[in-house]
Amino acid sequence: MHATVTVSKRGEERVASGHPWIYRTDVAAVTADAGSIVSVRNARGRVLGQALFSDRSQITLRMLTRGESPADRALLRRRLEAAIAFRHRLNVNASAFRLVHGEADLLPSLVVDRYGDYLVLQTLSQGMDALTPTIVELLNELVAPKGILARNDPRARLLEGLEQRVDVLSGDVPPTVPVHELGVRYDVDVWHGQKTGLFLDQRENRAAAAGYATGRLLDCFSYNGGFALALAGHVREAMAFDISEDAVERIGHNATRNGVAIDARVGNVFDELRGLERLRERFDTIVLDPPAFAKTRASVPKAVTGYKEINLRALKLLNPGGTLVTCSCSYHVDEAMLGEILYEAAVDAQIPVSVVEKRMQGRDHPVLLGVPETYYLKCFILRKLA
Repeated sequence: MHATVTVSKRGEERVASGHPWIYRTDVAAVTADAGSIVSVRNARGRVLGQALFSDRSQITLRMLTRGESPADRALLRRRLEAAIAFRHRLNVNASAFRLVHGEADLLPSLVVDRYGDYLVLQTLSQGMDALTPTIVELLNELVAPKGILARNDPRARLLEGLEQRVDVLSGDVPPTVPVHELGVRYDVDVWHGQKTGLFLDQRENRAAAAGYATGRLLDCFSYNGGFALALAGHVREAMAFDISEDAVERIGHNATRNGVAIDARVGNVFDELRGLERLRERFDTIVLDPPAFAKTRASVPKAVTGYKEINLRALKLLNPGGTLVTCSCSYHVDEAMLGEILYEAAVDAQIPVSVVEKRMQGRDHPVLLGVPETYYLKCFILRKLA
């Protein structure tokens, strides 16, 4: 059987626009097995390209090539080589970084992160999951890691009808891997940690924040203390809050390992910010790096309320001249919307605020033009003027 999917006129226009995702509503006919690489055609039979096919996801096709170019092993190798070479040119100040960022490296639904001598990958679609043996073989040829771990436990795999699981695909992968980032040393739990072990996308924002950090620091939603650890050497005193007891324990371990003092506490940030305000506490540097409040479009109104609340409280806790580093990793809350939320928080707090920097995810997590879904992390660095 020749695997073929025919798309509607709207689907054809989407392919022409450069967006790699074709939704089920734009698919007219299918002659293919789940997870196969298919030839994508328009209603007249013209070949538009080749794609990964899913029979379960709303994203039925993920385009790999345009026109007659084949999506074969040689293509995968070229794209992996290009992605890896680009990361090496970045010369990042870390031994943990992203090697492959899915659609932005023209390898849709594939994530590969490097942690020292080990690689951690995620295959988030039926088609890319079926290519796992080839991907592992190529990564061993191109990178020669000591081990490759599949962190295929994201819920997104359920939408593809795929099992959530964690497996060693090659070599041997220890429970924790030592890495460094911006001079900070971590022991990373690549088997169970958030995402693939660390929030690698904030590295450059941490470096930028360190340039403004001074006085008393408050790091909220701190997870394993990434911002607090990067800024601790620049401030007089550091306090960190996270709702997870395990995360707070890791902050303490990481602080001890790096010879810095961080007052890490378990707490709900919304409650803690209000409590600190009642106690008339004041800080010179505050970081807000919450989890995604808006995981769906329907949750945006509630998310907007949450983002406004924490930013309003943080602005009130800042000393005049202080710095607020505030982030959102909710794709559904774009940069313009976040900017409006921050403006409204400043108005309600009756505090004049200037934007010092607008930032995004690190350069090893690039954004593909025309694919807004790849631009998910927004970061504003603000200054309280009075």
